[in-house]
Amino acid sequence: MLTSICGINWGDEGKGRMVDLISEEYDVVCRYQGGNNAGHTVINEKGKFILNLLPSGILRDDVVNVLGNGMVIDIKHLNEEMGRLREQGIQITPENLKISDKAVITMPYHVRLDCLEEERLADKKFGSTRRGIAPVYADKYMKKAFRMGELLNPELLYSRAEAIVEWKNLTVAGGYNSEPVKTEETIEYFKTYGEPLKEFICDTGLYLNNAHKAGKKILFEAQLGALRDIDLGIYPYTSSSSTIAAYAPIGAGVPNLKLDKSIGIMKAYSSCVGEGPFTAEYFGAAAEKLREAGGEYGAATGRPRRVGPFDAVASAYGIRCQGADEIALTKIDVLSGYEEIEICTAYELNGKLINEFPFTDVLDECKPVLQKVKGWNCDISGCRKKEELPKEALDYIRLLEKLCGCKITYVSVGAERDAYLKMDE
Repeated sequence: MLTSICGINWGDEGKGRMVDLISEEYDVVCRYQGGNNAGHTVINEKGKFILNLLPSGILRDDVVNVLGNGMVIDIKHLNEEMGRLREQGIQITPENLKISDKAVITMPYHVRLDCLEEERLADKKFGSTRRGIAPVYADKYMKKAFRMGELLNPELLYSRAEAIVEWKNLTVAGGYNSEPVKTEETIEYFKTYGEPLKEFICDTGLYLNNAHKAGKKILFEAQLGALRDIDLGIYPYTSSSSTIAAYAPIGAGVPNLKLDKSIGIMKAYSSCVGEGPFTAEYFGAAAEKLREAGGEYGAATGRPRRVGPFDAVASAYGIRCQGADEIALTKIDVLSGYEEIEICTAYELNGKLINEFPFTDVLDECKPVLQKVKGWNCDISGCRKKEELPKEALDYIRLLEKLCGCKITYVSVGAERDAYLKMDE
């Protein structure tokens, strides 16, 4: 069984929370794209954890976790993240964590270039997390990047470093007039933060292929959502990797395998971190109320998230992009304080109603068409069966299913591991 957990919207849908829940049924959890530019917040009986690079399955003792070849890995950040988890009592060994030898290393100069470019763009910035993601993916496709497997052959790695640094300084020093990158510091970076990771590095594609042959269940964990995908998202306000479920086997190193199921994660309302068009966005008091109720602040950056009502147009598009077979709906409990709830059911563009998500360039011209439905205005965080939900909450869930054309199987009513219910039980 190969299953993908993927985001339907702009990211921050609660994927980590659902992976932590669903991973109980799986043997392996694999991250297949992205870096430490987003975070998953997970709360369970062991405590509260913020994960940026490590798969959410790391919180289960009997699950093997994989960082796939489609990822870009900040090795300093990874060491620090592993250290924090160990301090919280989480065991991390080569038996339960495996890092692809083909994953690319995010270097300090990538982070610096990310910041320099955002500063150069000023009010036209993309809203980057300034974690070096775009520059490192650019280097990957220019074939000028370092890969994790090179840490196992330091002599060859260090010999490459001088040529790469010389090339990189054409941009850092020559283009941005910033302090040049130094080869000695680059090599020292590898020694300091690469050495502790060497025992975790292996051919994860081979490992996953053998695990599949042995009948192991594999769960692929995405970062961000469909609308941040480099090809299908709101370009250029996207991530620099493919967040799409269909990419999971490729980014994991097993392109010969096919997904059995795609589970899409979406919130009961909309949230968005960073720049770019966000048609159904709330402002002022309405935004502040929803943001505070949902604790909408970025797990990686702490930035206040932009928020708004559920966007059926964007969600239906995201479901199509992700090939979602079913949906896990998160944070519906956040709406418990509303007597009336708004839903964006369509867009208005140049006086015409549209139901299909349009090309990015015209999104700023679109206006949300809002429908009001009756809220339940009571606490539902203790509900564990659909029969315990108020009629208005059930009606809301069924309406979202109808608008998006995909069944909702899981409904999260809180951040804790057991705070959910299944709609088919």
